[in-house]
Amino acid sequence: MFVVYWLEDGSTPTGIARFERFPDDQMTQALAFTETLRRKQAAGENVSFVTLCSENPRSVGKAGASGPPADYTWKKRRP
Repeated sequence: MFVVYWLEDGSTPTGIARFERFPDDQMTQALAFTETLRRKQAAGENVSFVTLCSENPRSVGKAGASGPPADYTWKKRRP
């Protein structure tokens, strides 16, 4: 799944948070929508903080970083 997030109405201190969802097979449409918002922002419209996020529903592991395995030994290599 893809989600585009942005803020509208810069006249308020917090703005109005908006988002638009796209299915995982519509990455091209999500990118095009993001570009449309960024062009509005560049033209001076009240659009800011435009970002595209994705989440892979077929991921085999949990999202994020994990610690090293128990048997891992770190060594600093010097030239």
